[in-house]
Amino acid sequence: MDEAVQRYLTYLLAEKNASPHTIDNYRRDILEFRDFLKRHDIDAWDKVDRGVLRKWLGWLHAEAFVRASIARKMTEVRSFYRFMVREQLLAKNPLAAMSAPKVPRRLPSFLARDEIERLLEAPDASTPQGQRDRALLEMLYASGMRLSEIASLDLANVDLRRRQIRVWGKGSKERIIFIGKPAARALQQYLDDGRAKLLNGKPTNAVFLNKSGQRISMRSIDMLLQKYTRSVGLEEGITPHVLRHTFATHLLEGGADLRVVQELLGHAGLGTTQVYTHVTQSQARKVYMERHPRALPKEDRQERENSEL
Repeated sequence: MDEAVQRYLTYLLAEKNASPHTIDNYRRDILEFRDFLKRHDIDAWDKVDRGVLRKWLGWLHAEAFVRASIARKMTEVRSFYRFMVREQLLAKNPLAAMSAPKVPRRLPSFLARDEIERLLEAPDASTPQGQRDRALLEMLYASGMRLSEIASLDLANVDLRRRQIRVWGKGSKERIIFIGKPAARALQQYLDDGRAKLLNGKPTNAVFLNKSGQRISMRSIDMLLQKYTRSVGLEEGITPHVLRHTFATHLLEGGADLRVVQELLGHAGLGTTQVYTHVTQSQARKVYMERHPRALPKEDRQERENSEL
């Protein structure tokens, strides 16, 4: 059983370019399923049937796993079984006909425009760490980068003249993203001044450094964001991913095409991006009322036309 797991994890790494985080999740959940089987005297993957799977789902519920976690675990185990069938390690997939628990799609949290402005102004740009933090926050909001992408950003991938950044997202997929002038100015100030002071003579290609002159960790970025959200009176739970949500929401509110936002976010499918459209309904209504010829009564339409002359 363990040999099949190892072959699958090697496949995820070598052929699917899965991230270490993804591989760790799959390893943990598949081995958890294996341990469940062994506790029930099942010593081979092909001995699993629908009855065993129902017992496993019952055990997960009894262990108080939430529906989203159960759905994720089932998806991962089902993917593992598909791999074993494809590699002819198994004759059939017992999970093929079983559906995962339905999980209501949560709408993304995002900041209002005045809230993001307060947050971006929070760092003290007169200090090296404050310059770094201002550039980090500006970049997260201006580009929609994932936390892992901004933490791993290298100098060679930054083109400030064109105000564009080259990043490698999930599955090592490369994409180009853009930043506005405020983010470019903040990043330039940090690179010219703050980074050199944090670097302290140590060789590294990392853009964002900690106080020891080494690449800043994702955990540290998350912590500094928490510090600034508290300092400006924003609610708890504002994460780098919330800034990514805010980036997408504000683009769509401004009239950006959904497929453009999909490309900038690095989403593999349009369905993932469509969750942001809920926040654009008020903007759509505003555009409709302003532009459709029959949206308003005749007298109001005349008044609108006169005001545009």
